[in-house]
Amino acid sequence: MAKVNKNYLKLPGSYLFSAIGKKVREFSEANPEASIIRLGIGDVTQPIVPTVIEALHNAVDEMGRAESFRGYAPDLGYEFLRDVISREDYKARGCEISADEIFISDGAKCDCGNIQEIFGISNRVAVCDPVYPVYVDSNVMAGRTGAYNAQTGRFDNVIYMPCTAENGFVPDLPEEVPDLIYLCFPNNPTGAVITRPKLQKWVDYANRNNSIILYDAAYEAYIAEPDMPHSIYECDGARECAIEFRSFSKTAGFTGLRLGYTVIPLELETDGVKLWPLWARRHGTKYNGAPYIIQRAGEAVYSEKGRQQVREQISYYMGNAKYILDGLKSAGYEVSGGVNAPYIWLRTPGSMTSWEFFDELLMRANVVGTPGSGFGPSGEHYFRLTAFGSRESTIEAVDRIKRM
Repeated sequence: MAKVNKNYLKLPGSYLFSAIGKKVREFSEANPEASIIRLGIGDVTQPIVPTVIEALHNAVDEMGRAESFRGYAPDLGYEFLRDVISREDYKARGCEISADEIFISDGAKCDCGNIQEIFGISNRVAVCDPVYPVYVDSNVMAGRTGAYNAQTGRFDNVIYMPCTAENGFVPDLPEEVPDLIYLCFPNNPTGAVITRPKLQKWVDYANRNNSIILYDAAYEAYIAEPDMPHSIYECDGARECAIEFRSFSKTAGFTGLRLGYTVIPLELETDGVKLWPLWARRHGTKYNGAPYIIQRAGEAVYSEKGRQQVREQISYYMGNAKYILDGLKSAGYEVSGGVNAPYIWLRTPGSMTSWEFFDELLMRANVVGTPGSGFGPSGEHYFRLTAFGSRESTIEAVDRIKRM
């Protein structure tokens, strides 16, 4: 008889955003007249910028000619894209990351979930709390955690690092030393950002303890304040302890195109083994590469016109974030985020739980957000709103919330 991977049975209920979708569908069916505004899932709404669309069209035309047709992509991705990423995302910021250290993929979510495959099951994992669910769930599926504890809302054998208002939603260095450390800045869901000195402390901590940092920088393009690090490789010693993930999804609106990349320095090693060859082997075995036309679209993001148009789109979303942040503050809510990230993190009124506030917001304002408890126990009594709606729907949503 075939056996299932029983680690999947440890996972409670459904994926957070699937549960939200089910609730919204049920409400919509019961209230067909309701005009629902969705500020829950972090999906973009503005169209792909013109320069990228032009690159897509040109690449499609190339695929229709024998002399320019492309089949399977190279394992690491096309050199034209890796070269421009190395130059513009890293060397321009003083980070010595070469094209050969960049692995092109179809998104940071996949890479963040898959990277754990190159590490042993006995590794102890540390995550921020609240946390993007993929970091935890993928390790549960692999069998690296214990059982789910319904009372604490945590999995056994995982080190949870509370991110609270008291520490500015940036975790303190854990006393119990982990082997793998997941960090995400600008942070999803809290919208917090980490300073360079604090990030340097994490790098120093990892190097002292032979830990590996898995650094999700998917939202770095939204950093507005000066002197905030856009990459962990801006810190001394990061090449010896860190893997970085990047995404085109929020930076350039590629949620429907799918493109991202992972950086693994050639000298990075643990347990006496270099990690670059392991990820290269995994990448080549299980993945056939992002499509040529999508990689050409990614290249266009770095052109002069592409960068300008993408910056304007990010500015549009951050204008939404400012409207939400200012509007909720004026209504008496305790809010943070929304300055260096497209997420606004608000405290629920009184003693209301995050799911109670979700229901209240849906019923009374017909607005959808994300309950903070879905990101971990420290997210209870908090709620996430995204700035990825249209300007009109964002203004309407805030006005509705203020009338509650």
